[in-house]
Amino acid sequence: MVVTGGAGAVLVLAAAGCGGGSEQGELASEKSGAVTITPGNGTASVKPDGPIEVRVADGTLENVTVQGQGVTVTGKMAGDKKSWKSDRTLSLGTSYTVTAQARNDGKTNTATSTFTTLKPEKTLSVLDVTPSLKGEKVGVGMPIMVRFNRAVTDKAAVERTFQVTPEKPVEGAWRWIGSDQVIYRTKTYWEPHQTVRFTARLAGLNAGSGVYGAKDVDQSITIGAEQITKGDISKHHMTVTRDGKKLRRVPFSAGNGTTREYTTTSGVHLLMGKENPVTMVSPGRKPGDPGYYKTVVNHGVRISNSGEFTHAMASTVGVQGSANVSHGCLNLSPANAKWYYDIMQRGDVMDLTGSDRELEPFNGWGFWQMSYDGWKKGSALA
Repeated sequence: MVVTGGAGAVLVLAAAGCGGGSEQGELASEKSGAVTITPGNGTASVKPDGPIEVRVADGTLENVTVQGQGVTVTGKMAGDKKSWKSDRTLSLGTSYTVTAQARNDGKTNTATSTFTTLKPEKTLSVLDVTPSLKGEKVGVGMPIMVRFNRAVTDKAAVERTFQVTPEKPVEGAWRWIGSDQVIYRTKTYWEPHQTVRFTARLAGLNAGSGVYGAKDVDQSITIGAEQITKGDISKHHMTVTRDGKKLRRVPFSAGNGTTREYTTTSGVHLLMGKENPVTMVSPGRKPGDPGYYKTVVNHGVRISNSGEFTHAMASTVGVQGSANVSHGCLNLSPANAKWYYDIMQRGDVMDLTGSDRELEPFNGWGFWQMSYDGWKKGSALA
C-alpha cells in the first residue's frame, strides 16, 4: 500500500494481516519497516536544489537509484544504512523516478517515487568557454574564460560548482571581471603536454534572484608545447624557445616611443590569436587627420587589445634588429612573421622588457601582470 502525505511518499513494506482491521494492519507494517521517499510520488514543480532523501524505519536500505533524462544523480548512504541523501542538484523541468530497496527480517522490499522538477522563467547558461576550439592545443599561459548569458547574482554559489582538473596538478584561482564573466589563472604556468578538464555542475543550481542553472558544463583543454618568447624592446630582438630549447632569435622593430600609443608595452603577454591579413588603423584618428594611417599587413599575431601584433613589414626590414620605428607593433621580416604565425598557439607566453609602458592586466590577456595573491582576491570565495 502506498500512502502519500506532505512531501514524502510512504510505502508500507509488509502486507496487513487477514484477521485484523486495516488500521491495525497498516500500523504493524510501518513498525516492521516503512520506507519514506522525499519528494513524494506525484509531486510537481520540485525545487531542483532541494535534496532527495530516503529513510527506512526498520531494517536497512540496500540500494537507491535515481532515473531521469537530466543529470546523473548520485547520493550518499548513512553509515547505519537507515537513510540516503542525494549529493547534487537536479535538472530543470525533468521527471525523476527514485527506487529504493530495503531489507527487513530477511525480506527485500522496493519503494518508488516519481516527481517532476520546476521549469523556471529565468535560467543561467554558459555562453562560451575559452579555449574550446576543436582539436586546438594552447600554450602554458592559457587562462580558462567562462562567459554567461546573464549577470550572476550569487557568484559564490556558481563558483563552488567549478572544478579544474589537470593531469599535472598546479594551483589556480578564479577571478570575476564582471557580472557575467569569470577567468581561471594558474599560480605558475601549466605543465606542457597534458589535458585539463573543466567542469561546472550548474544544472539545477540556485544562482540567486529566482535564476537556476540550465545545464552542466564539461570541457577538455589540451595544453601543447611550452613555447616562450622573450624579447628586449630596447635591443630589438626576441628569442623563441619550445620546451626549453631555442628555436630562433628574431630581429624586430618595435614602437618608436614618440607617444604612449606608439610605445610597445613591456610585460608578460599571451598570444591571443592570428589574422592574415590584418588591417592596421591609427587609433582615434580619421582620414585627413595628422598621423592617420590604414595599412594591410600579413601574418599578424595579436598580443594585446591595444592594437599590438607581431606582423610582416617588408619596408622596415633594414632597421629590424637595430631601431624601433613602428606604431607599436613588432615588425618582423615576411619570412619570420610567417614562421611565428605558423608555430603560434593561443596562450603562448611573450615576455617583453625594455620600454617604459607596462602592459595593463586587462589589456587583452595580460592577466600575468597581476600578482597571484592579487588575482585570488577577485574570487567570490576569497
